[in-house]
Amino acid sequence: MTDAPPETLKATPLERLHRALGAKMVPFAGYLMPLHYQGGILAEHNHVRAGAAVFDVSHMGQAAIVGADAASQLETLVPGDIAGLKAGRMRYTFLTNDRGGIVDDLMATRRDDRIGLIVNASRKDIVFPHLARGLKGSARIELYPDRALLALQGPASAAALARLAPLADQLPFMAGADMLVADIACFVTRSGYTGEDGFEISCPAEFAEKLAERLFAMPGVKPAGLGARDSLRLEAGLCLYGQDLDETTTPIEANLAWTVGRRRRAEKNFPGAAVILGQLSEEPRRIRVGIRPEGKAPARAGAGLALPDGTPVGAITSGGFGPTVNGPVAMGYVARNSASPGTLLDAIVRDRPLPARVVPLPFVPHRYHSTR
Repeated sequence: MTDAPPETLKATPLERLHRALGAKMVPFAGYLMPLHYQGGILAEHNHVRAGAAVFDVSHMGQAAIVGADAASQLETLVPGDIAGLKAGRMRYTFLTNDRGGIVDDLMATRRDDRIGLIVNASRKDIVFPHLARGLKGSARIELYPDRALLALQGPASAAALARLAPLADQLPFMAGADMLVADIACFVTRSGYTGEDGFEISCPAEFAEKLAERLFAMPGVKPAGLGARDSLRLEAGLCLYGQDLDETTTPIEANLAWTVGRRRRAEKNFPGAAVILGQLSEEPRRIRVGIRPEGKAPARAGAGLALPDGTPVGAITSGGFGPTVNGPVAMGYVARNSASPGTLLDAIVRDRPLPARVVPLPFVPHRYHSTR
């Protein structure tokens, strides 16, 4: 969580509703956001795994690259295949710097006349000027600060949303479309950051509260806050910018080589290409891995990682208790020669070694919607 003086914190369009629902509000990325509601983080986490919950993610940055050469221009700033996206399809990618580091991780969606973007709240003030400086030709960035974003997540989310928007259940994973949701004009994508099936719904800010209330009126749909969102994404092995990703970390070190498209590898024309492609062929000196501490004590971000003989090999970047696996889980970066599953490590917690081992990610299998 990020701290900021109360007078500088921004509010999302759902702040009044959060308070009415009894949310514990905390500072996060410059916003006042719900950490959890009256049932607590554990109950919200478990409800997403079994049913459906709504997260307010309106603090995220919504924008689009417009212009006839929008896709090709965006490709000058990211290693992902954007030009190859079909209409309505979306892709996870990164803005990279000249050293191959990650300026931000983002979602890009091909729409009829633009490439829609969702960027991290903590990076908006950096990413939007970065894009504006980097785009050439007819391409330009449009910002949408007057839109809200709600994430409906969990195995029951499709049935719930279908009551308000019958077309939503026809969306495949990583696709989006304009549609009416409870008679509100929205852009809906089948996506999310929990490892479960789900949707992200962008709507005009003025209708956000009405939309949220209609979703909560659906059987089994409840609110959930940042605490459950963090534990769910950690169990799913998904990165958090500022902890697992930053401007000194490359996509290859982050164990996300799959995001660098084959055509882009051949073209070598994105920022940091020499570093990123060099790591693809020679392997990076460190890599992100899953870590399972023994016992019940969690090892949190910042804890050092060492071999049993005391040799330092890395550090934990995200860690906590995994409710679904009923034990501590963590992710971190270790030296390449210590990254094999099964490798025994010590997590240094309060200056004491806590036995742990390297394990494959994710900790909980993804259950994204499949059309196969």
